[in-house]
Parts: sequence; C-alpha cells; structure tokens
Amino acid sequence: MEEPQPTSPLPTTEARSGARLDEASPLEIARLFQQADREAAAAVAAAEESLAGAIEQAARALAGGGRVVLTGAGTSGRLAVLEAAECLPTFGSEDVVGLIAGGEPALLRAKEGAEDDRAGGRAAAEALELSPADFLLGVTASGRTPFVWGTLDAAAAAGTPCGLLCCSPPPAEAPPRALTIHLATGAEVLSGSTRLKAGTATKCALNAISTGAMARLGKVYDDLMVDVIAGNAKLRRRAARIVATLVECDEERARELLAACGGEAKPAIVAGRLGLDAPAARARLEACGGHLRRALRGEGA
Repeated sequence: MEEPQPTSPLPTTEARSGARLDEASPLEIARLFQQADREAAAAVAAAEESLAGAIEQAARALAGGGRVVLTGAGTSGRLAVLEAAECLPTFGSEDVVGLIAGGEPALLRAKEGAEDDRAGGRAAAEALELSPADFLLGVTASGRTPFVWGTLDAAAAAGTPCGLLCCSPPPAEAPPRALTIHLATGAEVLSGSTRLKAGTATKCALNAISTGAMARLGKVYDDLMVDVIAGNAKLRRRAARIVATLVECDEERARELLAACGGEAKPAIVAGRLGLDAPAARARLEACGGHLRRALRGEGA
C-alpha cells in the first residue's frame, strides 16, 4: 500500500479560515467557535451512510468474537484511545482497543514525531495479532498520517477488514476495499489545529460507531446501558435505577436483585422480570447471545 505523497495538495484541514483571532473580542471568538461547532455537526450528519457502514462492520466483528481496533496519532489517537477506554465501564466490553502513535506517554504529552513512523504503526498493529475477525479503523484528520497508514498495512496483511476516518478528502491511495468515512469539516478557526472542528467531528463519529455497535449487540436496552460495570457509588446507583425501571420495582428490590446477580444489571433484570433465580437468568441470557431484549422475549432461549 503506497503512502500518500507529500507533494499532493494540502489537506483541507490546513486551509486558512480567514479569522482574525488576535483582533477579535471575546464575544466574537465565542461566536466563531459556535459556528465551527455547527459545521462539525453538519459534517458528521453528511457522513451518515458511511457511519452506518462502520457501525455494521464494528458490530459484525464484535458479534463474531473479534475486536474493534481504533488507531491514530496526536489528537486523533487520543480520541481513539478515549473511545476504547470508555467501552469497558459503559458496555462491559474489553474488545474495543485503542492504539496511539508513541504509546501511553503520548496520551499526556505530545510526541509529534511518532506520527511519521509508518513502520512503527505497522509493528504496533501487528503486535495485536490481527485476524480477519477484527475490524480496524484508522483515524486521521488529514487522511495521510504515516503511523495510521502503517496500521492499515498490518490490517491488509492480516486480512482484517479496515476503514479510514478522515476530515480531508481521502487520498487516491486509500486502502482497497476499505470503508472510508469522510467528515468534511473544512478549514479550522485556527489553521491546522485539528483538535478543534476535526476533533469535535471525530469524537461525534466515534461515539456513534462504538455506541451503535454495542446497541446492535444488545448491550443497550432502549436508551439504558444495561451492561454498565458498576465500579463506583454513582454507577451502582445508576445500575439500581436501570433495574428498577425495567423490572418496574422500587430501588430496594432492584438492589436485592443486583446483589443476587453479582452486581450485573442484565441478569438482575431477567431474574426480576421473569421470576428466575440468578443461574437461570444467566443461562437464559447466554442462550440469547447476551441480548437482553431477546432474553425477555424468549427468542433463542
């Protein structure tokens, strides 16, 4: 897979916005950013078809026992790692993996040179032992980051379905058969600072992909996070509210159900709704692939 050439036209994220920020009043600056945020949201809305494709690809990988691997450098890498990190407490899933150029130190302090290391990207992705069951999404505002392209090289070699999420028109060398999500955010208020509009749009897109995939797997019931890991007081209260809502009981009864089910909301809900003990509730969920709605309806059980 050839690397996008630096002689090609600049990515649109490097274009000038024309804003005179150093002469603007605080109110004018606030308005500029409000407009930029609206443009970011519009760019995500315009990419809904490709986002739907990414949701389906991610759900297919997770349903088949594979992983979703999100890779990036700089701001894009931090957003990728953030999205992956949130999937364990929110959905009880460790199968969304974030990979950033420069590794963990780059989360707290920029390691700008790491993004230029295509071989390093390939090696980092290869260390994950990718397989055709996985789905790898490279996240790069410019569409050209060598580290990300290295991870796409590794995906291609492993037969792993892959995608490219970018905020500039994708290069002609885009990976064959890869899903491309183009968020056309245009010039930044501060030229080239892709932590701004591009970062906002990227965060919105990643939110939709991960949450949508988890919803397809039954880790969501309506708008409730029924696979929440209740690891602190706030989340324990949330789990009790979720169980109470779906079982239609008071929170004291919900806490009893949760205690009997090891603090897990889904079996507690099945037990409470269907009058089962914890082992029977877990067995019913397992027979339905962990999908709460199907378990409650008896589908697949």
